[in-house]
Amino acid sequence: MRLYWQSALLSKVAALLVTLTFGSATIAHQMTPTYPVFKGAYMAGVSVTTLSLFNKRKDVAYYQIGVFTSEWEPVRFVSKYNVIPMEYLDTVEFDVYVNNSTLGSVEYICSVSKLRVGTTVSSKICSRVK
Repeated sequence: MRLYWQSALLSKVAALLVTLTFGSATIAHQMTPTYPVFKGAYMAGVSVTTLSLFNKRKDVAYYQIGVFTSEWEPVRFVSKYNVIPMEYLDTVEFDVYVNNSTLGSVEYICSVSKLRVGTTVSSKICSRVK
């Protein structure tokens, strides 16, 4: 009988852990497109891509943008904001400009939630450049 109760308790703990682990994905932000494509910008020697960011988190008001190589080394880029202010359920479109000399090394464009005091879960989403 004791083994039955231990087994029942263990299954409830496992169910709770699964819910907490996979349920947290529903509070993350979204960034599209998943595979952005750079095209020539209006300036010579520069390429641009446009992304859209959607804030599904009440506890986050800022997202930081980063551009990285396949080895996760940062790549210099220009955008209207490196840190984007956003309200809950807000959508923002932004352009990312990269010099053509470094365009070949660009692999990922990422957004990371900037946490308020008391928030424990940060979210990071990356789009892979085609």
